Formats: sequence, C-alpha cells, structure tokens
Amino acid sequence: MQVTEVANDGLKRAYTVSVPAADIAAERTRRLEELGRELRLPGFRPGKIPASVVKQRYGQAVMSEVLEQSVNKATQQVVTDRGLRPALQPKIELVNFADGADLEFKVELELLPEIPMPDFSGIEVERLKAEPSEEQVTKTIETIAARNRKLEDITEERGAAKGEVAVCDFTGTLDGESEPFPGGTATEMPIEVGGDGFIPGFTEQLEGIKAGETRTIHVTFPEEYGSKELAGKAAAFTVTCKSLKAPVNPAIDDELAKSMGFEDLAKLQEAVRGSLQQEYDNLSRLKVKRSLLDGLAERASFQVPDGMVESEFAQIWQRIEADMKADRLDEDDKGKDEETLKADYRAIAERRIRLGLLLSEIGRTNNISVSADELSRAMRQEAARYPGQEQQVMEFFRKNPQAAENLRSPIFEEKVVDFMLELAKVTERNVAPDELSAAAAA
Repeated sequence: MQVTEVANDGLKRAYTVSVPAADIAAERTRRLEELGRELRLPGFRPGKIPASVVKQRYGQAVMSEVLEQSVNKATQQVVTDRGLRPALQPKIELVNFADGADLEFKVELELLPEIPMPDFSGIEVERLKAEPSEEQVTKTIETIAARNRKLEDITEERGAAKGEVAVCDFTGTLDGESEPFPGGTATEMPIEVGGDGFIPGFTEQLEGIKAGETRTIHVTFPEEYGSKELAGKAAAFTVTCKSLKAPVNPAIDDELAKSMGFEDLAKLQEAVRGSLQQEYDNLSRLKVKRSLLDGLAERASFQVPDGMVESEFAQIWQRIEADMKADRLDEDDKGKDEETLKADYRAIAERRIRLGLLLSEIGRTNNISVSADELSRAMRQEAARYPGQEQQVMEFFRKNPQAAENLRSPIFEEKVVDFMLELAKVTERNVAPDELSAAAAA
C-alpha cells in the first residue's frame, strides 16, 4: 500500500492511497473460495461448486464487498500508522477501482487539536446557597391544597362570583351562520368564572350568571388560534347555566397529608421542604457550572475542527429557523438580520465545540470515566419517568446500545465538572431564593 500526503493545513489532512491490484485480486479469490465452500446450490454437492460458477453468480457482489473492506482497512491503517486522532469520520473519494487495476482513493479528515490544560486553580467561581423559609413551605402546601380543592353546590339564589364554577351547556355559532361549528357544543361543562382556558373574554362574561339563566356571549377567536377555520373569527355562544359550585380548599392538617400518602402534616412539610431544597440546590449547581464553563472558555484558545463547528451550527440554525417561522425568537435576536444571527450562533456553536473538546480531554487525561453501574442507574432513572412502561424502556435500551450511550455524556460531563470544582477557587454565599433564581436565569 502506498500513501502520499497531499494536504496538511491546520487540522486538515488529505492522503492519496493506492492498494495493489494483486492484493485486491487475492482477497477476491479468497472470498470466492470461502463462499464456494459455504454455498448450497441445486445440482451441486456441498463444497464442490466450480469456481467459475461461483464467480459468474457472485463475482460482482464479492468485488464490491472486497473494495469496501479494502478501503476501510487501508484508511484505518493510515490513521493508525500516523497516530492520527480524527475529529469526524474521514471522507473517502474513490479515484480508480477498475477491475485488474490498483485501487486508488483519497482520504480527507480533520484532526482533534492538541488541547493545553488550563490552570484550574486560577478559575474563581461563586456558589450561591439558599434554603426554603417556613413561609415558602406553607405557601407551597397551600398551593397543594388548592389543587386538591373540592367543589360544593351553591344553594343560595345568587349570581356567580369570579373564581366560582358555573356548570353550563353551550352551543357556539360563527357570525352569519346558523349551524353550530365543530367542537363548539358542550353539556355539563364546569367553567371557572373569570378563569383561563377558554376563548379570551368568554369566562369573564359569565360573572353574575344564575342557575337556570341563559346568556348569549360574543367573542372573537385569536388570530393565532389552533384551528385555521376559527382563527380570527367572531362567534356567539348560547350558554345555559345548570348549577353553581364554589371551590373549597381542604384544611391543611394531618388528613390532607394522609390523602397524599404521608403519615401526618409534619411529614408532608418535611417532604415539601426537601423538594424545595433540591430545587434550590439544582439552581445553585446550574449557576456554578455556568460560571466554571465561562472561566474555562476564557482560557481555551485552541483551534477547533471546522466540520464539528458546522455540524453543531446546522443543528442550532435549524431550531432558529423554526423559531423565526413561529415568531418566537428571543427578544435579543428580534430585529437582527439573518447574517448577524448566523454569525452570532456560529460563534455559539464554536464555543460549544471548544468546551466539549476541553471537557473530554480533561476527563481523558485524568482517567475520568462512567462506570457500568452509573450507566445502569441512569437507565433506571430514565425508565422511571414512564410509570407502567419501565420494562419496555429498559428493553429498548438493551436493544439500542446507542440510546443508552446517549445517557453517558451528561454523566461524564458532571463528573468532569466535579473534578474541576475541587481544584477551582470556590466561594460560597447565602442568598434569598429569589436572588438565586434570578442569578440562575440571567
């Protein structure tokens, strides 16, 4: 095999490779002989099929297989012999693969850069710490109680107040039409007076309605309404109130706690406090991790492979294009022209790739890895997100190893972050939960 380097520019390399025709022919012959011993054809005894018959029937297919294997083997040898670390799958261009001639092809690839290790001790980060107050615990339990509220009949003869529930039958028609439109009719529908979830302006017009009363409510569907047939159109609903109900929150006591599976109110409070603390700890972790990565980014100045950046940018830009079409761009991006947006997000893609390579190199040089137990634990946690389908999810992971491998990267990243935090200068500061939330969202 002859290899000639034809390009050496930064991280990019290119080689021309020539594999002797004799090697290709020998491998083809070996494969045909092997196939002849394995084949079962009518009229021939096993292992006694003439070579000419095997070649006539399978020669072309075997040649294609041999060429593919030869290219892959030679490419791997080029990489191995030169100690190359490809960033992406090498690009192969066949130059000559005529029968009886040397196999010639070109290999183009980008290499992973040499990555200098930063001085972690020079990175300074602040860890914000917050604890839930008794007031927050109480408010959270009050919210839980409100979600478990019950509706009690209003027996007195009066109109519905905001926040109460009117149980109604209604029929809706579009302006100028006499027949109800599809989906515009309901019976015994509980509607919170002044509440959300209906067409804007609908529930507000129910205020003061009495049991047995019929009203006509006029509304206009929003321009962005999900149904194109209704979007932006005016409609009238004939609404008959069947009964009124008042929401009643359960008392915050041991009975509420027991209805939720806790031994008593104290245990519920303990669980809520722990949940809030976990939420604050996660926000603190997010903030300190971002600060750490910012510090790393300032110290990472090595070249990154263009192919990796372009691949990352393509994924980002696909999402940005979808956001532009749906008019949901971030406020900071609105008003920017497309070229400016592309430049901004290509810079983000480059930063992501550079940080990803740096984290990977830090882990590699410091023998950080994800154990089989850690990966199994992550698979079980993922399966637990689908109650009743845990077995199916675990079976999916067993049949699709790549899906399980996708869980490895975030575990690896968190372990590398922990390693760096041990070496960085970390100061702690106690703050109020609101300040922590604002800092994490900034």
